[in-house]
Amino acid sequence: MNSRFESGSIDISKAVQAVKWDEKGLVPAIAQDAESGEVLMLAYMNQEALKKTLTEGKACYFSRSRSQLWVKGETSGHYQEVIDIRFDCDRDTILLKVKQSGMACHENYYSCFHYLPGSETCCGEPDTKPPVSLGRTLEMLAEVIKQRNIERPEGAYTTYLFTKGIDKILKKVGEECAEVIIAAKNDSLSEIRYEASDLLYHLLVLLEDRNVPLTEIAEELNSRRK
Repeated sequence: MNSRFESGSIDISKAVQAVKWDEKGLVPAIAQDAESGEVLMLAYMNQEALKKTLTEGKACYFSRSRSQLWVKGETSGHYQEVIDIRFDCDRDTILLKVKQSGMACHENYYSCFHYLPGSETCCGEPDTKPPVSLGRTLEMLAEVIKQRNIERPEGAYTTYLFTKGIDKILKKVGEECAEVIIAAKNDSLSEIRYEASDLLYHLLVLLEDRNVPLTEIAEELNSRRK
């Protein structure tokens, strides 16, 4: 997960001036998990909170009940590292894409949005971070593989594959296909999980080498839906 936000890279004065603050000098701020896309919480910022967030790279909000700034995690240790920050089209709402440490909710749930309408029933389990979906996992892995292809860090297995070229990559894809078949014949769930993961990784390397983005694969699969 590469951060597109860097402290000092944003003109803070212009950013603050661009926001349409309400009559109390506040604006709603939504925190979203940068990996899974899950909405974690809604809070408010004033100008000082936004400045502090942009300067330090950790989410800072304004408490309406206490009338003071609060850095998320300053008492619990559950900080929010800012990965990206956006304003909506009206510039009256802020979206923070964050890397959440621990739980976001004071009730010890990962997201504050865990109650079902009209009941006390909760979604998910307390003190548990929901797993990242396979689709998002593949997207993040594809991003890492693309970066490896660009940078070619010495000693990395992915660098080795790209250096050896398409014949080596195809050989590995073929080998991993066979390993998945053998694992399935052995009726071993652990083997299937392991070998299927290897196959998906090598397939992503193949797609990167052939310059086929996952978005095109998604488009093809969606076109086949009946």
